[in-house]
Amino acid sequence: MQLVRHTLLLCAALFSCPVLCESVETQILVHSGLTAGLRYHDAKAVWNRLRVGDYVALVREPTNPVDGNAVRVDWEGYTLGYLPRADNAAIARQLDRGAALQARITQLAKHRNHRLKLGIDIFLKM
Repeated sequence: MQLVRHTLLLCAALFSCPVLCESVETQILVHSGLTAGLRYHDAKAVWNRLRVGDYVALVREPTNPVDGNAVRVDWEGYTLGYLPRADNAAIARQLDRGAALQARITQLAKHRNHRLKLGIDIFLKM
């Protein structure tokens, strides 16, 4: 698939085809990890509706009283949890700068430890 994408980009560049160039989207993985705080928010209520591959929203909370770099993870209007404090500073800076970040669910584990349940990947859209 990656070879096809590169071939299309090369053909578009060679033949100056703007329509083809606009249809190809590049994403760079900037973070892969687990979410925190699931037991304190809506994750349990919507757990059976979540699917691997679902997009989640990253919501910056600069005035969060507990963590000035807080990044909330939402799904369809529900708060699932937050990026862990140890991992959120770089993502918070990128969101503050207006970077086009996109996140997807990569893991929905049935684990007693809530911190090991919900995995997400965060991409920078190019």
